[in-house]
Amino acid sequence: MLADLVRLARPTHWIKNVFVLIPVPFALADAAQRGVELIPGVFLLGLLGFCLTNSAVYTLNDLLDAQSDRLDPRKRHRPLAAGKVSAAAAVVQGAVLVLIGLGLCLASGRMAAVWLALLYVALNAAYSLAVKHVVLLDVFLLSSGFVIRVLLGCALIAASPSAWLLLCTSSLALFVGFSKRRADLAAGLDGNHRGSLGGYSRAFLDQAIAVCAGVALAAYALYSIEAKVFLPQREMASMPFVAYGILNYLRLADSEDTSGSPVEIAYRCLSSQLCAIGWGVAVTWSLGMW
Repeated sequence: MLADLVRLARPTHWIKNVFVLIPVPFALADAAQRGVELIPGVFLLGLLGFCLTNSAVYTLNDLLDAQSDRLDPRKRHRPLAAGKVSAAAAVVQGAVLVLIGLGLCLASGRMAAVWLALLYVALNAAYSLAVKHVVLLDVFLLSSGFVIRVLLGCALIAASPSAWLLLCTSSLALFVGFSKRRADLAAGLDGNHRGSLGGYSRAFLDQAIAVCAGVALAAYALYSIEAKVFLPQREMASMPFVAYGILNYLRLADSEDTSGSPVEIAYRCLSSQLCAIGWGVAVTWSLGMW
């Protein structure tokens, strides 16, 4: 049962919190921004606290979705849907995780981290209870989780979030959300599984994905050009990796072998992993960190 409780917490999904790290190199490279400081202990406490809060949300989501998950060939083996974990055990686990998670965020000394964790819990509770059945709003609410992660990264180093960074992150998050909905339709799921799916069509989702991908690429390119943190002649060094990453994600999400999940793609796709490493190397070089 312990192994099933761990599976219920989905620690593998903590990889999504790589978004917490995204603003760090940009903020540290901005010498004009006063008060920015990366304190490893503070950052790790806030990050771990948010990871545990994520697990509490996943537990709640699976608890509420257990019945519908039994109808999904990909989700019917989850611990609650398969009957391997009781509802009572899930409630206790969720409560313990959220309390410890919020406690660690509080221990980091960044009150903004606590408020962001609470906001994340509240938005996901609203999603699980009702919003997941509302067309468009379901994707917007899911996407907000990635924006909250970026804001958390800024909060943990006492940095002000860049408008360009938030625009790029939000459009990229919407791109991922709409790609998942398209993958759901491609897998044969409909409004009987999730109410919002009845309001989507492949044609609309293709257009929405294209718009969000275009906005994300344009926002990142403009930020690279306009921001003063990049060294001259190095501004666009990371742009090819961003373009490749977005297009490769779309290709993978459109294939029959994936569900459009960023977690599955992150763990299984070597090209995406190499692209992420390449982006990290390129962006730190363009910021003059080495």
